[in-house]
Amino acid sequence: MHTVVVGTSGTTAEDVIAVARGNARIELSAEAVAALAAARGIVDALAAKPEPVYGVSTGFGALASRHISPELRAQLQRNIVRSHAAGMGPRVEREVVRALMFLRLKTVCSGHTGVRPEVAQTMADVLNAGITPVVHEYGSLGCSGDLAPLSHCALTLMGEGDAEGPDGTLRPAGELLAAHGIAPVELREKEGLALLNGTDGMLGMLVMALADLQRLYTSADITAALSLEALLGTDKVLAPELHAIRPHPGQGVAAANMSAVLKGSGLTGHYQQDDAPRVQDAYSVRCAPQVAGAGRDTLAHARLVADRELASAVDNPVVLPDGRVESNGNFHGAPVAYVLDFLAIVAADLGSIAERRTDRLLDKNRSHGLPPFLADDAGVDSGLMIAQYTQAALVSEMKRLAVPASADSIPSSAMQEDHVSMGWSAARKLRTAVANLSRIIAVELYAATRAIELRDGLTPAPASQAAIAALRAAGVQGPGPDRFLSPDLEAADVFVRDGKLIEAVEPVTGPLA
Repeated sequence: MHTVVVGTSGTTAEDVIAVARGNARIELSAEAVAALAAARGIVDALAAKPEPVYGVSTGFGALASRHISPELRAQLQRNIVRSHAAGMGPRVEREVVRALMFLRLKTVCSGHTGVRPEVAQTMADVLNAGITPVVHEYGSLGCSGDLAPLSHCALTLMGEGDAEGPDGTLRPAGELLAAHGIAPVELREKEGLALLNGTDGMLGMLVMALADLQRLYTSADITAALSLEALLGTDKVLAPELHAIRPHPGQGVAAANMSAVLKGSGLTGHYQQDDAPRVQDAYSVRCAPQVAGAGRDTLAHARLVADRELASAVDNPVVLPDGRVESNGNFHGAPVAYVLDFLAIVAADLGSIAERRTDRLLDKNRSHGLPPFLADDAGVDSGLMIAQYTQAALVSEMKRLAVPASADSIPSSAMQEDHVSMGWSAARKLRTAVANLSRIIAVELYAATRAIELRDGLTPAPASQAAIAALRAAGVQGPGPDRFLSPDLEAADVFVRDGKLIEAVEPVTGPLA
């Protein structure tokens, strides 16, 4: 099994995905253990002093003015976890919870939080055991970190609340810890607060969305090329010299991907020779690289933000190398929230342009010789008419999901926390947007491959032939009389979502970006 070693300098997106989705084993580096012990020594020294220190010997948030006596401090740390574990709604996905816990462990191991090494080791042990705390959809405002979601994770470390075992069974957390030989932690000064105060949930969802969107953008380049081919369009608009004079990096990549898929096609270039000659193709076809390219450049910016956050230690207060413990605002989720919202916008636009190409394939007045709705016997058969309805409904929801969450703020904690990021909400809606985008691309793939197969006497590009063959081998049927469509569309979605479309064409095209 792959092992991820957590040190003091952050982590990588690859490691987050390995832990969240691949159940990679986690180890703490010797450097991290030493840093944990050193920072804890500073916290213990401050705790012994009579002067109040926020998070060590005071209350929290709007209650920070109260100095807490030593005999009540362990209770204070337990209480903050219990009271903040106030989430409601559906359970959050296992991969999100694992990413959340791992990223909190990453910050803990930075040596800036003051948490004892044994607490960090327990976090690693819980992840390695496959124990997943129950975390609920609602409870985070994305400021002071993802408080409620992280609190539910900390509750499991204390042996309280419910969690899911490696077999998927929901059980009391204490029972699961005992079954795996893990002792519940007894929190000391600052530790409860340190386990709750980070952008880890929204960051974990950002990292996974970036990986998924990278795959979907490459898939969308392929389906755009297939649609261009099916519509007898021209590939001249993909010439590299055209994109060199508007040098947005993503645009050039998208055009190069489409060109690679279309190489050797016998369908392209007929746009002036069919029964409805065109001077140029419609925007949804001709401008595909520009739209997909702008989205790719947005992904690059979001990846830069994610990488910076992955290298960060997000906590309040933090232990500094010179021994100071200082309050700060680094827990604010604005940097992450903004790019989460930006990604929802570009995903919606990519879905929108894909749907326009699908609609063009189905309209006999614009498809240049294809049967209405790609039906076998139009009138008796409805073909893909309602598949496009489904795609349109998904696009409509994508547009609603593109409304930014980060433009909102709702005050909390008696106006102490009077401006929040709503980054968790931005991340949650982005997950839905990513899932919908995969379905939208799958419908375009389904329509474009059927349309290509209906072009009798013309030979598609070798890469197109490979895509069609792989899709059919995956159980997605080709042209013919009407049938129950939902299973075909679901299978096409799996084909896209799992990267099988890319795998099908790359042996022909070479690696696509």
